[in-house]
Amino acid sequence: MGAAAPEGAGGGPVISATGVVRRFGGVPVLDGVDLEVRRGELLGIVGPGGGGKTVLLKVLAGLLRPDGGEVVIDGASLAGLETDGRARLWERFGFLFQNYALFDFMTVGENVAFPLEQRRPRAPEDEIRARVATRLSEVDLPGTEALFPNELSGGMKKRVAMARATIADAEFLFYDDPTAGLDPVTSSKIFGLIARLHLPRGVSVVVSHDVDRMRAICRRFVMIDRGRVRFDGDLDAVHASDDEMVRTFFDESGLAL
Repeated sequence: MGAAAPEGAGGGPVISATGVVRRFGGVPVLDGVDLEVRRGELLGIVGPGGGGKTVLLKVLAGLLRPDGGEVVIDGASLAGLETDGRARLWERFGFLFQNYALFDFMTVGENVAFPLEQRRPRAPEDEIRARVATRLSEVDLPGTEALFPNELSGGMKKRVAMARATIADAEFLFYDDPTAGLDPVTSSKIFGLIARLHLPRGVSVVVSHDVDRMRAICRRFVMIDRGRVRFDGDLDAVHASDDEMVRTFFDESGLAL
């Protein structure tokens, strides 16, 4: 079953999407998404493959510009931010990419340390090394600092990316399929780490197909299907839903109804 789910978030919306549209080649991948993420919330985003989950995560983080609608983060509309404003905002984010996005020319230790190296004022070198070593141990990769990404398996790359995304204790933590390719034991540890690193003053958003483990840490779920929000609610709302697809999706994902 895993750890008990955290208490519900009591804060107001810190991230909001209104009528968000995003197209690729003229085809809408997001087609009018309305969504709020409340301060202190650990939100799970689920849904069928190709439904727009990853694109939504990147739009909410300001990594992709919407073709329509608006995204507001902590009271600031992304559309109105200049380059400097966006850079300052991104310093508050940690993002785990689905495809790792590691720097091939950097060692594991350098990759994980990168967010700390970019911060000003910069932490002392011995503190950075200690934090990197601790985080690598937490993702079951102790002593791998000197390795390069091409020496790692896919699962190891995923865990290095997880360590890098969380090393700076960012206010906004976004995870895109954090346990893809990992064994069940390591997957449970990763979800436990996501819960432990979640900040009450910030938000954490997790995109995953692993609903069974998500239910241990998330109180609220949003289902994205064909670019739209098909469901938004807690597990009680899943039970009460008259949408057969919603009930079937959660049931087949290992969540007994």
